[in-house]
Amino acid sequence: MRKLRIGIIGAGGIAQSRHIPAFLKFSDNATITAVCDLNEETAKRAADQFGIQKSFTNYKDLFRETDAVVICTPNKFHSEITVAALEAGQHVLCEKPMAMSSQECEEMAEARDRSGKVLAIAYHYRFMKEAQAAKKLILANEIGQPFVARARAMRRRKVPGWGVFTNKELQGGGSLIDYGCHLLDLSLWLMGNPKETEVIGSAYNTLSKMPDQINQWGSFEHKTFNVDDHVTAYIKFANGASLLFETSWSANIESDEESVSLSGEYGGIDLFPFRMNQSKHGMLLNTQPEWLPGEDDYALAQTQNFINTCLGREEFMVKAEEALQTTRIIDAIYKSSETGEREQF
Repeated sequence: MRKLRIGIIGAGGIAQSRHIPAFLKFSDNATITAVCDLNEETAKRAADQFGIQKSFTNYKDLFRETDAVVICTPNKFHSEITVAALEAGQHVLCEKPMAMSSQECEEMAEARDRSGKVLAIAYHYRFMKEAQAAKKLILANEIGQPFVARARAMRRRKVPGWGVFTNKELQGGGSLIDYGCHLLDLSLWLMGNPKETEVIGSAYNTLSKMPDQINQWGSFEHKTFNVDDHVTAYIKFANGASLLFETSWSANIESDEESVSLSGEYGGIDLFPFRMNQSKHGMLLNTQPEWLPGEDDYALAQTQNFINTCLGREEFMVKAEEALQTTRIIDAIYKSSETGEREQF
């Protein structure tokens, strides 16, 4: 069977550190045939470093060499390039978040429907072994229907000072749209993606605007910092469930924290580290697994799932409609923060 020809659009850090190395490990089924970046030097350097035959500065030129593309550009260009790629007959793996707005996400999904091609969104936290184990136990009804979720994606003084992470025009936001979206998406997926009905949120950029502050991840201009560095939200769903959410690049906490916790009718599950908590047989039971199945490198698991989906062997784990919901809630959090009112659906 002919190998799937892969093109990389956007040859910066995430492409070189995650996606290109991951696809190179599946050379039996896929080969990277081209790379593209607006910066010609960046494209050529990535091609030379990884032995990729062709490099381009116009992504449309790349389509002649590929069957599927991975979009690693700033968020502003996700929708435009995805729609163009799908209309050119390409399968697409688009970096998270799906797009800058839910409207753009809908345009991407419509292009997928017209093309009949795969549209996958790279919410890679779902591929972690802990996430897979939690989903398996929830589907087996071990904790019953989850009715409360708590998610925290917290970094201590780690604003990414490189690239375009603090550029609101190119990214659409800061800690929420870049980092917190992973834990938000994961929580929604574990809850079964119930329909949201109400969102109240607050977005702050107070900490990073203060002068003479320590930042562990490079320097940035605090005077012009205009994206969120700390966000809180409370989300209600049509099935009565609720989600308490917090994320930060700049928190004054003891250490970084990533946590997702779900409470169900019969028990609860904590991730990172993984534990199931139950009250049964007259006992309070806390169960920690000795071993979890799955791939330690979740980037590899995501890449293999995408390749197999394009080859018709399985379905991609992150459906576009689910990623659209994550963006829709992100939109609502930002809007609620701006207006001071709760957003209702």
